[in-house]
Amino acid sequence: MTTFEDLGLSPEVLKAVEECGYTTPTPIQEQAIPVVLMMRDIVGLAQTGTGKTASFTLPMIEILSGGRAKARMPRSLVLVPTRELAAQVAENFDTYGKYNALTKALLVGGESMGDQIKLLDRGVDVLIATPGRLLDLFERGNILLNDIKVLVIDEADRMLDMGFIPDIEKIVSKIPPMRQTLLFSATMPPEIKRLADKFLSNPKTIAVAAPASTNANVRQALVWVKERQKMELLDALIQQEDVKNAFIFCNRKKDIAGLAKFLQNHNYAAAPLHGDMVQSARTKTLLDFKEGLVSLLVCSDVAARGLDVDAVSHVFNFDVPMHADDYVHRIGRTGRAGMTGRAWTMATPDDTKYVAAIEQRIQKPIPVETVEGFDAPQPGEASEGRRESGREGGRGGRDRGGRDHKAGGRNDRGQQQARGPRREDAAPRRDDQPRQPPREQRPPQARDQRSEQPRPQQQNPQHNKRPRRDHDDDGPASFGDDLPAFLRK
Repeated sequence: MTTFEDLGLSPEVLKAVEECGYTTPTPIQEQAIPVVLMMRDIVGLAQTGTGKTASFTLPMIEILSGGRAKARMPRSLVLVPTRELAAQVAENFDTYGKYNALTKALLVGGESMGDQIKLLDRGVDVLIATPGRLLDLFERGNILLNDIKVLVIDEADRMLDMGFIPDIEKIVSKIPPMRQTLLFSATMPPEIKRLADKFLSNPKTIAVAAPASTNANVRQALVWVKERQKMELLDALIQQEDVKNAFIFCNRKKDIAGLAKFLQNHNYAAAPLHGDMVQSARTKTLLDFKEGLVSLLVCSDVAARGLDVDAVSHVFNFDVPMHADDYVHRIGRTGRAGMTGRAWTMATPDDTKYVAAIEQRIQKPIPVETVEGFDAPQPGEASEGRRESGREGGRGGRDRGGRDHKAGGRNDRGQQQARGPRREDAAPRRDDQPRQPPREQRPPQARDQRSEQPRPQQQNPQHNKRPRRDHDDDGPASFGDDLPAFLRK
């Protein structure tokens, strides 16, 4: 059996790893660490929760231990998609590099830019950053990238989902080509394959599991439910399962607060976590979850990547993810480090196509289970919420004047009576009046007679004026016999 001592790590790093209680590396660590120490580019493909972060932090500490950084010129760069994942990577460097004199800086949004600039001015060995904040500081002239020797792109497929690929291409173009590049991803879509071919030099691909495969330690289940019963179903599942702590994923941020409030009203220690929260609140919520003060974390996909929380017993997909890869990352929050986990997905009939895409992606069906007291609707039928919205006059509903609607069509006789009875003595419509045939269809005699008729002479508008008075009157006009006294002689 391979141990960390067999991977070529220094005594300082081995001591820190041993203090964490780890003796045997995971498959991705066993295969990646020796290759990284050989200064080769790699593409690492592994399931979420298999120790990908340690597979590059451990050898990076070994490589960077023999040098010193200059001001504003970091020696290595780790690009991550979210602030939570950046904090996770920074924690790994602190844990495994505590016996090495390495400096680091964390560049993420929501934090003071002035404090980050001060760290850069002192010089850092490891720079952990999200693409947006890194570009902001680079364009301000607060950071130089021409001394980067090791570049790590972590969670590359998540970068693609969040639209960071153009930013990554811009950042990599500023880094010297003579560098070591490590790309890690749970899946390998075509766009990530193109990125690897463009920026990596003869990389070694390390795949410890099929792309987008799920963890065998996670027992999955799918429950079909009506939309209006999802909250009650979640409450029932939590009660019937031995839930120690759990991630509850929603697709929409606006639903997270409402669901967390529902769980709190049912005496659960629940808290929301999503991208619109300020960084301090997000950090505190995640810390409370790790320490057990919060047992149910209602979150968006911002928490689905890179968060390493020990012994998460359950994952609940309150909404079926719209992207099949997100399903893999969501349920990967449980069943980590060789432990078993449970993943429940609640699906409505409108989610049929998303469920089919997930099953096609993981190449196996999700076992369907039923819960007592909840009617399972047939997949593919219209959801109750949509049927009600159609009856209430939603967009596209036929109750706003659809011609074949029985109760509210425009041809409905009752609707005509509501507008008032039709007047029989009303003037005939223009369509009822006889029309003259077109000019081309008129007989030539009619056209000739009409053309020979003399046109009426236009009256001179001056004839309509009142005639001018050409003679003088004896007195002022319009006074008549009542001439004022001051005009009389």
